[in-house]
Amino acid sequence: MKKQFLLEDILNFEQRYRAAFINALGGFKSLGLVGTISESNQTNLAVFNSFFHLGASPPLFGFIIRPDSVDRHTLQNIMQTNEFTVNHVSENFYKAAHQTSARYAANVSEFNATGLTVEYKQNFKAPFVKESNVQIGAELVKKIEVAENGTILIIAKIKLVDLPEDCICNDGFIDLEKAGSITCNGLDSYHTTQKIARLSYAKPNMEVKEL
Repeated sequence: MKKQFLLEDILNFEQRYRAAFINALGGFKSLGLVGTISESNQTNLAVFNSFFHLGASPPLFGFIIRPDSVDRHTLQNIMQTNEFTVNHVSENFYKAAHQTSARYAANVSEFNATGLTVEYKQNFKAPFVKESNVQIGAELVKKIEVAENGTILIIAKIKLVDLPEDCICNDGFIDLEKAGSITCNGLDSYHTTQKIARLSYAKPNMEVKEL
């Protein structure tokens, strides 16, 4: 049996119930740890599940940061240095990744608090997570304030990608399941993946085929 909710029903939910309900409603999400560093060289790490693709030429993506009514160390560091990293989460450290969502003081590094390892690459000042198999170095392009709810949209350009070579297919597709990347639903439910199939490019009057 299905149950239907109208907007007025949803708005009458208890606050935390409503947050859990709406966060889960969008389905499985991209999951990553955002690594940043302050001007005073204080490292920071925070888990996010709001990443989305914006384009391949130039390679752009975005993610959402919640309202800055309290200190948002990730946002502050990005605005100071104009760069950050995104590190995919694997099954062997998902609990440590989740723990980064705790509200640590600005002078506490989530790397140290959770036992994850700082790694630096090329000329990036922002730290990567050594345990992550898929690592992205990004540069801030634009910060957009969403007036409707106070969230902040960060648009970024990909400057560096580091991942296992055997996860890159001949056509450029990245096999994230092989890389060990996991996903999440809502704020606290973590999931491994199992591929059903890759399908051929869809064209009118042509049946799609499994690749």
